[in-house]
Amino acid sequence: MNRFVKSLAAALPPSLLLSSFSFGVEAQEALEPVVVTATRQQTRVSEILADVTVIEREEIERAGGETVVDLLARQPGIQMTRNGGPGTSASLFVRGTRPDQTKVLVDGVPINSLDLAGSPLRFLSLADVDRIEILRGPASTLYGADAIGGVIQIFTRRGAPGLSVDAFAGYGSYDTAQGSAGLSVGNELVRLRADFQQSYSGGFSAMKNASGQDADDDAYRNRGGTASLVLTPLAGHEMGFVLRQNQGRAHYDEIPPTSQFNDYEEFRTQQWQVYTRNALTDAWTSTLRIGHALDWHKYVSSWPSRMRTENDEYSWQNDVALPLGRAMLALERFEQNAPLGDESSSEESIAINSAVAAWSANLGPHRWQLSARHDQHSTFGGEDTYALAYGYQIAREWRAHASLGTSFKAPSLYQLFDPYSGNPQLEPEKGRNREVALVWERGQQSASLTYYYNRVRNLIDWVPTDTWGGRYINVGKAHFEGVTLAWEGTAGAWQWRTSYDWLQAIDETTDKALARRARHSATASLWRQWGAWDAGLEWVGMERRPEAATAGGGELGAYSLFNLVASYRFAPDLKLEARIDNLFDKDYESVRGYNTPGLSAFVGLRYTPR
Repeated sequence: MNRFVKSLAAALPPSLLLSSFSFGVEAQEALEPVVVTATRQQTRVSEILADVTVIEREEIERAGGETVVDLLARQPGIQMTRNGGPGTSASLFVRGTRPDQTKVLVDGVPINSLDLAGSPLRFLSLADVDRIEILRGPASTLYGADAIGGVIQIFTRRGAPGLSVDAFAGYGSYDTAQGSAGLSVGNELVRLRADFQQSYSGGFSAMKNASGQDADDDAYRNRGGTASLVLTPLAGHEMGFVLRQNQGRAHYDEIPPTSQFNDYEEFRTQQWQVYTRNALTDAWTSTLRIGHALDWHKYVSSWPSRMRTENDEYSWQNDVALPLGRAMLALERFEQNAPLGDESSSEESIAINSAVAAWSANLGPHRWQLSARHDQHSTFGGEDTYALAYGYQIAREWRAHASLGTSFKAPSLYQLFDPYSGNPQLEPEKGRNREVALVWERGQQSASLTYYYNRVRNLIDWVPTDTWGGRYINVGKAHFEGVTLAWEGTAGAWQWRTSYDWLQAIDETTDKALARRARHSATASLWRQWGAWDAGLEWVGMERRPEAATAGGGELGAYSLFNLVASYRFAPDLKLEARIDNLFDKDYESVRGYNTPGLSAFVGLRYTPR
């Protein structure tokens, strides 16, 4: 048996799926989380017919000096690669799909851009994040293009009644320093919150065996903040404004190495939205929203360039209570604008007008969710997607659900209109997903087993055409087949979470595995409280996986990483936090030729009024 699978079998007890499992303690009913992303309506987790993970503020604070992508890399169904330290190119593969095949939202505003350096999340700070919701599986019916692999949504913190101030300061390895402060003030009519954060890391050389300028440490700095205003003039009526911005500089090493140039990237990301939510009747709630996202980059290197993407979204969503279940009807318009080449070039743009309808209901042990969407794309015309999901409560502790859905991803403005590699003849990528899941819940414990098969056609890839360049074309088909096994719970002072993923991400044109996706991966974490102390252990395991052909082929080695986390509460409002990452100083690669962090520590002091 594969050594990785053996170690995994030791980590996951055979009692995982047995309803007779007990710690000998009386089960207590936990407050059930409410999820928005899975249905675009507030829905209890037990009624969701999809594969969802919610990361609450408590877990975000445990991340310490980490970034958003570090935290997401420890979640089920997600694998991460990065070309160096913080701020460098990072890719998140949700169920094996490409980073640009996952929709990324901040407070409902889409931030996917033309950035070719992987996930747009690499510059977002955790300081002002209240919670993160991860929806695995296609969601184009609810969210339109780019949601072939799933949706990641960031929710920022909001003001609360009363006056309070919170703050955090920390320092750690690689000369990493972080500081943040938040102010919240409000009453029944008005709530305000402002967050400010700044972080710096001296970093390490992104590239292995580098020389000259490439051998220096690649530093990273990021500063920004969030401001929100919420007005509630009458019961059932709410208006709000949210503004978020981050900017800074990230140093990196480029391939092929120049050794003569100190490469860096200046960046600025910004999102804002204005909304009004009104209960027009007891059964009808209307939400109007206008959102904007800016993603700007300036690359200072041997090949200097600039890139800017602007997204505008206009949405009118109606939630209607029905005699059986509830409906969601929405009209949307999405616009994306960007200059190709540099900021002095003429802009290219796309626009998508959409209509969405969804219905969800429960009847006895039966649950169902149906949705359909029509997108009218300014370049590709009409695209229709649908999703059907059915669930059944088998017994008090057991439930099952199955779903079928379609998705699509339109080519980006860069792939269509870049003067060097663009191809206006590209067709959208289209996917069809099937999945089934079995869920067990008892008290504060839950376990799930999910199988999925997602087939995507018209895959877009860059293909070399001559010595000097290449072109984007539709190259063929791929399928993403996998199983996710997850288990989490609480018993007394103990909390745990563990998951295992089996994934086959296959390019059907070549019948080979897609690059940098491991067939076997797993995560585990265990925490315990002792009075004022809170301590835990985190683990991530990754099997061998193929490297991209352009980096020399071959395989990337398997690895296991262990992290220690701890905190001590001096007073109800004040605690000392610490974490040690890569506890055994494992030397590993997520991208061939690039360094990864070694043994590192971070210590911080957090003030949060209770």
